[in-house]
Amino acid sequence: MATKIARELTDCSDTDLDVSTLVGRSRDIQKQYNRVRLALLGEMGQYHRVWGYSKWANDSCKPDGAAPHRMVLVADPQLVDPHTYPGRPWPSSTITRHHTDYYMRKSFTIIQHSLDPKTVVFLGDLFDGGREWLPPGTSNADPRWRNYGEDYWVKEYKRFGNIFFNEWIRRARAGQHLDHRKLVAGLPGNHDLGLGSGIKIPVRGRFNAFFGNGNSIDVIGNHTFVSLDTVSLSAKGQQDPATGRQGVSEGEGSNHEIWGPAEEFLANSKLEKSRVVDRAVRMQNNEVENNLMFHKVLDIGDPQVGKSVHTASKFKGYMPSVLLTHVPLYRAKDTACGPLRERSPPSTKPGKDGEYLEKDPENAIRVASGFQYQNVLTPEISKEIIDKIGDVEFAFSGDDHDYCEVVHRGYTSPTGGIREITVKAFSWAMGVRRPGFLLLSLWNPLDEADKAINQSSGKRHFDRENEQYRSIQTHLCLLPDQLSIFIRYLILLVITLFALLIRAARAGSKKDHGVHERYTNGHLMSSTMKSQAEISRPPYDSSTASANRCQTNGLAIRSSAGRTRAASPYSFRGTTTDDGTTQTYSGLSLHDDPLDERWGQGRSHDEDDDHPKRKSVMGSRLGRVWRELRRSVLLVGLPVGMWWIYLVGRF
Repeated sequence: MATKIARELTDCSDTDLDVSTLVGRSRDIQKQYNRVRLALLGEMGQYHRVWGYSKWANDSCKPDGAAPHRMVLVADPQLVDPHTYPGRPWPSSTITRHHTDYYMRKSFTIIQHSLDPKTVVFLGDLFDGGREWLPPGTSNADPRWRNYGEDYWVKEYKRFGNIFFNEWIRRARAGQHLDHRKLVAGLPGNHDLGLGSGIKIPVRGRFNAFFGNGNSIDVIGNHTFVSLDTVSLSAKGQQDPATGRQGVSEGEGSNHEIWGPAEEFLANSKLEKSRVVDRAVRMQNNEVENNLMFHKVLDIGDPQVGKSVHTASKFKGYMPSVLLTHVPLYRAKDTACGPLRERSPPSTKPGKDGEYLEKDPENAIRVASGFQYQNVLTPEISKEIIDKIGDVEFAFSGDDHDYCEVVHRGYTSPTGGIREITVKAFSWAMGVRRPGFLLLSLWNPLDEADKAINQSSGKRHFDRENEQYRSIQTHLCLLPDQLSIFIRYLILLVITLFALLIRAARAGSKKDHGVHERYTNGHLMSSTMKSQAEISRPPYDSSTASANRCQTNGLAIRSSAGRTRAASPYSFRGTTTDDGTTQTYSGLSLHDDPLDERWGQGRSHDEDDDHPKRKSVMGSRLGRVWRELRRSVLLVGLPVGMWWIYLVGRF
């Protein structure tokens, strides 16, 4: 019974259900799932995989229950602006700008949620063209940037805040780890102010007003971090463009106002360090923040008048000094940077002791300078900085955009050498495929006498074997390779379009093939089989009865008297009434067969191909392929696009 019903349904249906359509839809769903999965992998999976490798330094040397201070160093965000790629046409410039912002905002947000640092310090070059957007009353010698001024700089400052400050403030408002949290962004770079004598005082004043003084001392994790505006200090000894003289002392050149504040800060840095450290220790011990001052009346001629009233620090312990500078310290030419440098890895393999060559021109920071840039500080300024700050153990710098780690053994240091790390750029538009940042783990606990436990342990060595005993441990964290993600997207897009085009062509071909199908003896028959059947079959005879018919709505048998057209491949029984009309099926005359309207009545199969409607069907095949391709692209692309927009909108 079921077989009979199925056969009748097949015989009486005007359209057949193509099982391949369901298979094609299933494949579309599978392709759509694969695209969504790749979008998730590209936008989120790559970052979470990076965080799997990004971890704080090994804390095995620290006792149980110790809580090191977590710190992140970010170098050279350099927000993309017209100065970055001058002449790049729209929309390429706009797309680059928006996506680099999105990349850094997402990275910084995930840093806050996944690593939860208590301190974040920027190492300069916050903007790319910040030195070019001049305040009112200041002229720009470069005509390309004369239309950019104070208003544009303020917009760039808001843009920087949307990328970095907003998430920091959002977590602060949520009440998470408010104690001892700090963000320091006052250290300027040469793209923020310029370099040396090229710095304009109003530009520096504006930067300091919005981000803070570039010369400062902060106690972080019982370490003394000294931030120094080395781009301004580099003007010392440079030729003053206004006077043509070299400024090495006050009054000798007008550029003294450029390097003078940094020089004055440096001269008083040791005394200022002791004050800041003493204040920090008092706050840790819940004491009064500042020393109490005693009021005393002195005679105008008393020798004590005019002398400093600051009392000496009562802190007798030790806090290591750390230098923060945008421009790296001077090193000998061809000094190797180590195996973690991306653009130029070591040219030789490590020796038996695991050490690389100390001299490697391909692996080194090039010692050079030019217009508004200088790869390293001069030897004189570098030595002056180390001597005047005193007890410098570590130095962290930026500017180079790639990682570099060296040990300066020619400078005075309590550890026998200053370990300097140049931090990678945070933006993927700075010439490195894998941007990054540096994780710092600070552990320098004080005993009841405010003396550093690390100092009393006698295990303060600099060699790599005893690295675990240092008070600062570092870990380079690499961000995803955005260019590789773009390449994978492009490859997948090409493959997807090619696959959908093939599918659309096959679907169009199947529909075109279905036009030739006929009902012969109640079964589907292709056009080729129909032609063969017509050749082998005798001419139509009205007395010949069909073996199969659909008995629906009381249909009666008709004779061939009412059928005056040529032989037809259709075999139906029908009757003619007394008035000569033909009995119909549910209001539809057997003469009005839908296929007869499509192919024309009374025509042979060969004549069908010349019919105008037949030519229209054949001519519309490309149109069917195009419509199918468009539908498939929409079916696959719309969910994937919505999912990608959702992922992007989260940051």
